[in-house]
Amino acid sequence: MTELSSDDPFVTAFNNGALFLYPTEAVYGIGCDPDNETAVQALLARKQRPVEKGLILIAKTYSQLLPYVNDDAIPMDRRTQIFSSWPGPNTWLLPKSASAPDWITGGSDLIAVRVTAHPVVQSLCERVNKPLVSTSANVTGLEAARTLTQAQQQLGEDLLCIEGALGNAANPSSIRHGLTGQLIRAS
Repeated sequence: MTELSSDDPFVTAFNNGALFLYPTEAVYGIGCDPDNETAVQALLARKQRPVEKGLILIAKTYSQLLPYVNDDAIPMDRRTQIFSSWPGPNTWLLPKSASAPDWITGGSDLIAVRVTAHPVVQSLCERVNKPLVSTSANVTGLEAARTLTQAQQQLGEDLLCIEGALGNAANPSSIRHGLTGQLIRAS
């Protein structure tokens, strides 16, 4: 297990419940610690997003997602398609673990997860040794922010800003049902 650096300002802010804006594969995201209910509720309030819609967790490695996913419930015949799509802009709805918080799953039996290839996000996940909440940096119903300025205009200039370039994806990640392979949202 990676030792968390106590002198890393991002790690300190993350552990203290900070919300942060960061570049992803296609758009800016807003994130926080998925295990901090207060931070997640603050994020949902900024986005004006109902908790029932659930949120995506984004990680550097699948092993970072294991506390949130019921790996044993993923059918063998689905595993190749899921795992060969990572790292990349592919989100999968997988069976949630017993400990996955409802403020992330929206009360669903499934949890939305992605293993990213984006170097900035990989670095953030490595620094905190866990996944991040990942949702587009916009007020629900408005266009997703493609610049840090757009994200700040919609969600506030008081948020922690992580520097970096967007990835090369034209659209936010695709979302597929992990048990059926059904496409929920095209990228």
